Amino acid sequence: MSYSKIFSDLPELTYEVIKYFRNDFSTLYSCILVNRLWCRLAIPLLWENPFSTPKQNFNFIGIYLHNLNGDLKVKLNEYKVDDNLFPLNTLFNYPIFLKYLYTQKIISSIERWSKDVIRTLKIESNSVFKFKRLIHISLFKIFIENEVNIHTINIQFNNYYLHYYIDDMLELMLQNPDFFHNISNLKFHFIGPSLDHTKNRISQIINLHQNLKKITLLGYFCFPLYQLSRNHNHSNTLNTIILFNISFIGITNLDKVFEQLNVLESVHIIHCILDTDFIQQIVNLTKPFKLKSIFLNRELQIDESLQLLLQKYGDYLENFGFRYDFVDLFPKKQQLLELIIKYCKNIKFLDLTVFNINNWIIYQLFNLTENSKQNLNYLSIDVINNLSSNIIECSSTILRNLGQILPLKLEYLNLVLNIKYIDDFEIFLKNSQNTFIKKLIITNKEIDDDIHDYILFYIKEYIMKKKRVKYLAIISNFFKGSTVNNDLFSFKDEVKEYEFYNIKIQKYEDLAIDNKLKFINL
Repeated sequence: MSYSKIFSDLPELTYEVIKYFRNDFSTLYSCILVNRLWCRLAIPLLWENPFSTPKQNFNFIGIYLHNLNGDLKVKLNEYKVDDNLFPLNTLFNYPIFLKYLYTQKIISSIERWSKDVIRTLKIESNSVFKFKRLIHISLFKIFIENEVNIHTINIQFNNYYLHYYIDDMLELMLQNPDFFHNISNLKFHFIGPSLDHTKNRISQIINLHQNLKKITLLGYFCFPLYQLSRNHNHSNTLNTIILFNISFIGITNLDKVFEQLNVLESVHIIHCILDTDFIQQIVNLTKPFKLKSIFLNRELQIDESLQLLLQKYGDYLENFGFRYDFVDLFPKKQQLLELIIKYCKNIKFLDLTVFNINNWIIYQLFNLTENSKQNLNYLSIDVINNLSSNIIECSSTILRNLGQILPLKLEYLNLVLNIKYIDDFEIFLKNSQNTFIKKLIITNKEIDDDIHDYILFYIKEYIMKKKRVKYLAIISNFFKGSTVNNDLFSFKDEVKEYEFYNIKIQKYEDLAIDNKLKFINL
């Protein structure tokens, strides 16, 4: 019996296999051509988030608009838009498969799709914005009329020009409250000032949600968080809160927000500005505050309240990051490291940036790494460049000591260093040769091309030939005679050599976790 026959007889099994390729669009397109069953199972995966799918064109917008009816269809006809402009591929009711709404990506897709349409229809420049806004409204009308089962909405406001689009969308959503029925993941991303009526509409949207499980707030605003204290709908559903780039200085009564959340499982604080009052409010909570992530801003006040916070909730902490710079704050940084080492035993992700510091801090970082060895899975160390020789000494100390304290297995290791002495690098590779690293990223800021040739040589000897990594990225300031940043990925012969050992060379930007929010959302 053929494999295709087996899968045809077991549609549930077939779907589980196809679902594995959710983000592999070329494979999903191939699945469509196998048979009707495979096509029926693959199409929803391709259309659940088309605005975020890498594409050469945006014809899917025309497919959405093909069945537009009513007043909006009449308004489009005023721009001489007719059915001949839309693709005829309407074998499925594609809107019903949509699960993700990212406002920024929807607007960007409309901008790109409309370029050719505007040129074809010869729409006058003074009508271009009205036309694109009409397309935006039409798409949301289609989604609402088809009762799409959205579970994730990301509302991003980083440009005053976009507030018309955002207001149109919010107004339609408020007019159709059933649209929120299954939304469990809500994200607001505001950069810069926002209009009061926009804030009020977002507050109303939060209050309308019945099944909200996760909320993410980005930007220098806090008003939606207060709505959670007024809406008891979320008490038994909301389990995750992510706060990014928010200033909590002067904010009070947050204890009322967290006290009423009965099923809260994780709180992530990323690059927020915290003060003593905020921390004290959290310390005074009677319910467990499951602080899973804290990536600290340099404005942090390190005092007794922070010690109480880590003492009370440190066992929950899994992801920690901080910048160690500014010599005048050295005693405070020393105190913070001591607190983390003492109270936080379950660190999985450790992200440290060091600048112009002495070896005491370096060895404390080693203590923290070794202290977390049992759980540590992600490690990133970035030595910031400066005009002194400190960065070379710091890099040398890290390379000579880090390898021997790494756990036997790491999901991710990212080292951003100035590797001046190749012996240091070889010592690191020898000391860490018992550690398997799934994703290894090395950035060398040194401009000596001979050093980089040696780095490649030792990587092949200690990493490639021993198959100690699965994914590898190497980027440097001077690579193979180039005077600009260069990526190993661009050298095809090297890439093929590593592939022979089942090691995949990737672009630096594809492998590195530069966005902590992205890591939290994995």
